[in-house]
Amino acid sequence: MDINDLIILWNHANCKVIDVRRTTIGAGEAMRAYYVPSGLFVMSVRGHATASVGGEVQSLQQFTVLHAGRGTMLDLAAGSEGLDYYSIYYKASMNPLLPAELVALFEKAKPFEYAYSTTPGHPVALYRIVSELFKAWGKQQPLARLHARTLLYQFVTELLQQMSAYGVRPAKQDLAAQVAAIIHAHYADAITLESLSESLNYSVPHLSSYFKIRTGLSPIDYLIKVRIDKAAALLLETDATLKEIAVGVGYQDPGYLGRLFKKYKGVSPISYREIHAASQKRADRPVRSMESSVVAPSSFHYTESVDNHSQYCGDGEEDTGMFKLSRPTLASVLLLSLMLVLSACGANEAKETAASMPSPSDVPAASEGPKTKIVKTVNGEIEVPLHPERIVAGEYLGSLIALGITPIGTSDHHIKNPYFQSYLKGVENIGEGNGNVEKVLALQPDLIIVDDFYPELNEQLSKIAPTVVIPYASLKTVHDEVTYFGELLGREEQAAAWLAEYDSRIASAKARVLKAIPADSTFSVIEDSGKELMAVGTDYGKGGQPIYNGFGFKPPADIAAEMADPGWAAFSAEVLPKYAGDYIVLTSASATMDKLKADPIWGALPAVKNDHVFIWSSDRSGYWDPIAIVSQTEELAAWLTSL
Repeated sequence: MDINDLIILWNHANCKVIDVRRTTIGAGEAMRAYYVPSGLFVMSVRGHATASVGGEVQSLQQFTVLHAGRGTMLDLAAGSEGLDYYSIYYKASMNPLLPAELVALFEKAKPFEYAYSTTPGHPVALYRIVSELFKAWGKQQPLARLHARTLLYQFVTELLQQMSAYGVRPAKQDLAAQVAAIIHAHYADAITLESLSESLNYSVPHLSSYFKIRTGLSPIDYLIKVRIDKAAALLLETDATLKEIAVGVGYQDPGYLGRLFKKYKGVSPISYREIHAASQKRADRPVRSMESSVVAPSSFHYTESVDNHSQYCGDGEEDTGMFKLSRPTLASVLLLSLMLVLSACGANEAKETAASMPSPSDVPAASEGPKTKIVKTVNGEIEVPLHPERIVAGEYLGSLIALGITPIGTSDHHIKNPYFQSYLKGVENIGEGNGNVEKVLALQPDLIIVDDFYPELNEQLSKIAPTVVIPYASLKTVHDEVTYFGELLGREEQAAAWLAEYDSRIASAKARVLKAIPADSTFSVIEDSGKELMAVGTDYGKGGQPIYNGFGFKPPADIAAEMADPGWAAFSAEVLPKYAGDYIVLTSASATMDKLKADPIWGALPAVKNDHVFIWSSDRSGYWDPIAIVSQTEELAAWLTSL
């Protein structure tokens, strides 16, 4: 539902408060299969949890606001810190004298039943309203109840205003985002591919494949990265022993954590802490003491998993030698780490760095105009350079390339993107996900662009340079994405020019294809993972965007509804004929036309018999950034016009 429709309908609503509660769920505890008796707003105020709203999994962090309608089944599973939240139960109806067009909109949108969640940019304003509402409701006096009703309207108004201002639209959460939400909420628990699959009702192969395509990591590798990042933060911010930290992030054996930590960070946990302690001592600055706040995990048992069962007993690194001194703040650590990195580079590297920097004569004269601007993000307003020159792009590299921008660093999965290769000369690999703090720090960026998959890492990155966090999958189209970054980076003209060229190239490819292929032909976009088959629609890569959006073809009628919502379907080879169109775009690591024709099921398909199958591997089909989509569209157009 569009936020503007939501605002219009709430403007004509008559509301009554039913109940207001404040509830605390302990660490590892859960509320299961609760059927919401009325309209409900939930606002978390402390801790985090995983919420399942009508089967859709969402993450509740501090100040997340969740809405659910009457009859919706709600599950809340608190994370390792527990969850403290307010619940506002209300009953709403529409004005009976609504115009016909609003009645139609109401019946279609059902705003009081629609489930959504958001983390507002300015949560304190909402917190004050909801806490005052809770107090007013507790007085049980007529005037206080009237006050409570007024506060409900204030709460909804403030919520919708922030959702509108920050571009947050209630929408179905992406599968990869759901996986990430579960991992962040329960990283200290035993998490396996099987448990994720069961929670989200997706097969293990599909969930793993889709998550890796979206993030560049497998779900288990992502879990390990989250745990290591948590452990690194605890090493710097607390005096916790390695054993305490291991238990707090989900490992029973500190030696195993030590080996993993060294693999991902390049140094052992002890060395990591000593390096930063030494940098603090060198700076000779006072520090603020911080106490350990590692929470013991809930009583889940480990099961078979690459990451979870390998809790070996051995010497490893013991906790007996860990420092018990006060720890520096994260901001000072990052600053001092930069000093160490630069000093360790040596004189030659320093000269090279200096040579690459502009000389005073190259620097334009200072002007009277502003050098920075304020932008609104999901984390509030931040100040960014008007014309940043040293950008680190953990995500959204395709849009930067479209604008003619070459970042100084980007993530590993972007480095591997075949469509980016000609644009990445001199670009540093900052590591997996949104990158490695130390690598980003050494690059001295003036702007960092990331998604919201790594909140702890993003918090550390924000100490290095202004960090713009764009929620994952929030920019729905190529036009949305490129336009957004054009405005953010002061390149509106370049964005408009690139999009005009993009539209022209897509239209040209479509025209060529429709001259060669009948417009009413059916197409299937299928991936063969080796364990199962999956058909996808427009939002899951594999060629779906060019085929369905670019060329305008349709899937077979029997699967059209599935391809629209949820947008994909996993199936066995036995029912392949149902999913096969006149033409098939197939992602496979091993298939060939000869193998398909020899297979009794594949070989019986008209598309295979007529050689109407395009085969490519996931290292080309698995990307759907703006640059990739153009290239894929023209590649598929070349195939279709050659038939």
